[in-house]
Amino acid sequence: MIEIEVKARASHRFLRERLAAMGAKPEGIQEHLDTYYNSPVRDFSTTDEALRIRSVNGRSVLTYKGKKLDSVSKTRPEFETEVDGDSARSILIALGFFESGVVSKRRELFSYRNMTIALDSVEGLGEFIEVEEQADCNIEERCDEIFSFLEGLGIRKEDSIRTSYLEMVLEKKKEKN
Repeated sequence: MIEIEVKARASHRFLRERLAAMGAKPEGIQEHLDTYYNSPVRDFSTTDEALRIRSVNGRSVLTYKGKKLDSVSKTRPEFETEVDGDSARSILIALGFFESGVVSKRRELFSYRNMTIALDSVEGLGEFIEVEEQADCNIEERCDEIFSFLEGLGIRKEDSIRTSYLEMVLEKKKEKN
């Protein structure tokens, strides 16, 4: 499956009001702890891939994200499976993978049409909006649909950020040292 995702910095207070006015349905709040791993044979930061274990409400999901497919969004192949977080971590470490970083965030979810909207408060980074769709065809059309939706919220295409939260967290950590 292909995940089409667009992210931007944005004030949540303003966005909550706009989402409610357009009829977006609140889907709940989650606390995410994302632990990312890197490969012993290739550096995911240079190949533009990601491997993580996400823990949410006592449940863990192992996710692999492939290389980005375009230059304007974070569209990429994505594969996920529910796992026992401790066992999955032990398997990855035994295979030579190593922890590359941790991202902690509070995610407020909404649904609108075929989109999932996340208002993310990322520890150490601030407030963001992420809009995503899953697709296996018409990827460019779906991406345009997301950008059009964001423009309706006052967020321009050029405001989008292709950098991952992990990359931002690691860059901030690097700047402190």
